[in-house]
Amino acid sequence: MKITNKQKGFSLIELLIVVAIILIIAAIAIPNLLRARIAANEASAVGSVRTLDTAQITYSTTYGTGFTTLAQLGGAAGCVAAPATSCLIDPVLTAGTKSGYLVASVPGTGAGTVISPFQTFEVNATPVSTSTGTRAFCSDQSGVLRYNTTGAAIGTAAGTCAAVVTILQ
Repeated sequence: MKITNKQKGFSLIELLIVVAIILIIAAIAIPNLLRARIAANEASAVGSVRTLDTAQITYSTTYGTGFTTLAQLGGAAGCVAAPATSCLIDPVLTAGTKSGYLVASVPGTGAGTVISPFQTFEVNATPVSTSTGTRAFCSDQSGVLRYNTTGAAIGTAAGTCAAVVTILQ
């Protein structure tokens, strides 16, 4: 009589080895994934600041009252262009939070009229937390994009961005 072992499947040791290998691969991959997500959020923030710079210039030349607020640059989906809602930026950016960054755009000196237009503006993007970004970005009417590496809010008071020494190339 012939005895055969027809046991099918994996042993407990084999399964534990496979699980250990998967955990080691995950431990290596997850930090890289988080760094990639932060880099993508920062790239989106830079794009948002540049979009707001362009929208401010467009608003100023279109309506003749100088620069304006974030709310007036945008509007709800399907808005009709007017000085109060110029529809130059999308509703997500108008809300002030995009891709893990808080975005602000504030006009500076002037009264916001044709006689006394707003002469300056400040735009900034600040990370919501260190898991969404590590740098804060800003720009003003000069169009120069600057950043700090601390991620701390730069501020939107007149001249605040110009005081930041690190320029994004």
